[in-house]
Amino acid sequence: MFNRDKWSEVIESLTSNLFRTILTAFGVFWGIFILVILLAAGNGLENGVKQIFDGISSNSMFMWSQTVSKSYNGLPKGRRYNFELNDVAEIKREVNGLKYVSPRNQLGGFGGDNNVVRGLKSGAFNVYGDYPDIQFQEPMKILKGRFLNQNDIENKRKVAVIGEGVIKGLYDFDEDPIGTYVKVQGVNFMVIGVYKKRGLGGGNAEEDQKQIYVPFTAYSQAFNMGQTVGWMAITAEDDNSITKLKSQVFDIIKRNHDIAPEDDRAIGNFDLYEQFSKVSGLFIALNAVAYFVGILILLSGVIGISNIMLIVVKERTNEIGVRRALGATPWQIRGQILFESVFLTIIAGMTGIIFATGVLAIVNALLPKGADIPFANPSVDLVTVTIALSILIVSGLLAGFIPAQNAIRVKPVDALRTE
Repeated sequence: MFNRDKWSEVIESLTSNLFRTILTAFGVFWGIFILVILLAAGNGLENGVKQIFDGISSNSMFMWSQTVSKSYNGLPKGRRYNFELNDVAEIKREVNGLKYVSPRNQLGGFGGDNNVVRGLKSGAFNVYGDYPDIQFQEPMKILKGRFLNQNDIENKRKVAVIGEGVIKGLYDFDEDPIGTYVKVQGVNFMVIGVYKKRGLGGGNAEEDQKQIYVPFTAYSQAFNMGQTVGWMAITAEDDNSITKLKSQVFDIIKRNHDIAPEDDRAIGNFDLYEQFSKVSGLFIALNAVAYFVGILILLSGVIGISNIMLIVVKERTNEIGVRRALGATPWQIRGQILFESVFLTIIAGMTGIIFATGVLAIVNALLPKGADIPFANPSVDLVTVTIALSILIVSGLLAGFIPAQNAIRVKPVDALRTE
C-alpha cells in the first residue's frame, strides 16, 4: 500500500499549493506546541515544589497543646495543659506505623527579645530543645561539625548546632564557630555544628537560618522544664499515612490529660502530609487543564486540515472519477485521503514537538541551578510524547474522515463530466 507512487502522489498533492498547506499545518503545529509547553510547565512547577520539599518528611504532623474547649470529668473548659514526656512514650508504644516521634521545646522566636549572647554581640534567635531524629524531619544540611546525637541526650551535654544566620549575627567574618560558646539566657552551650536549611523557603527562609538546636535533656535541665514538652513533630512510616494515624495520637493525649473525646480544638496540629496531598492534587488538575486547553487548540488545527482536505477533494474530482472508472475501490480512495490527512497532521505535530523541545532546552539552560524556587526542569517524558503522537494520529484520521467520505460519494460519470 505504501509504495513509491503513493508517496509521490502525497507529496505532489501537499506541495501543489505549498503556502496553503503551511498555513493549514500551522494550526496543528501550534496546538501540539502549546500542549507540550503547558505540560512541561506543569511538570516544572511540580519538580520545583518537590525540590523545595526535598529532605523534609512530608508524611509528618506537628502537634501542640491548646485551650480545652469542653468541660470533662469535673474539670472546667478554658484550662491550659502541656504535653509531657510520658505522652511521647505512650505514643511510641501504642501507635503502630510511626517512624519518628520528636518532642520539642522552644525559646525565643521571630521578633522576640535578644536571648543569645556571645561576647559583645547578641541577637534574638529560636532555640530548640530537640532529639537527634529531628534532622530527618526537617530539610537541613550540616556544613561543619555534626548534629546532636544520643550521647548528647543521655549525658545532658550543653552543646549546640547553629545556623548560618546565627554566625552572621554573632561572629566575625571567616571566624570558625566550632568549639566556641554561645550564652542562651545565661547558660553556656558549646557549638559543635553549623547547619544550613533548605527547602521550604518563602518569607521565613532567612529566619530558618537563625536557629539553634540543643539537646532536649540539656534544655529541660537548664531552663527548668522538667517533663514538659512544648510540641511534637511526628512522622509516619512510608507505608502509612500520618493523616490516618493522628486520631490514635490525639486519643492518647485526650486520655492522659482528661480531655473530652469530642474536643478536637484542644489539640492543635499541622498535617504536612494532608497539605502535600492537596498540592499533588493541584498538579493533577493543572495537567488536566493543560490537556484540555492544548487539545482544544489542536482541534482548531484539525478543523483547518479537514477544511483544506475538502478543498483538495473538490479540486481532484476528475482524478477521483478516473480512478473509480479504472476500478479503484471506495476503500482505496478513502485510504488515500486519510493517508494524506494523517501524514500532514503528523508532520505538523512532530515539528511542533521539536520546536517545543528546543524552547524547553533553552529555558532549562537559563534557569538558575540549585535555587530554592518553585520551578525546575520543565520537561515532558516519553509517555507524554507517546500520548501526543496518539492524539496526532487520531486527529489526522478525524480531519480526513469527512473529506474521504465525500470523495467516495462522487460517481465516476459525474466526476468525469466536471470541468
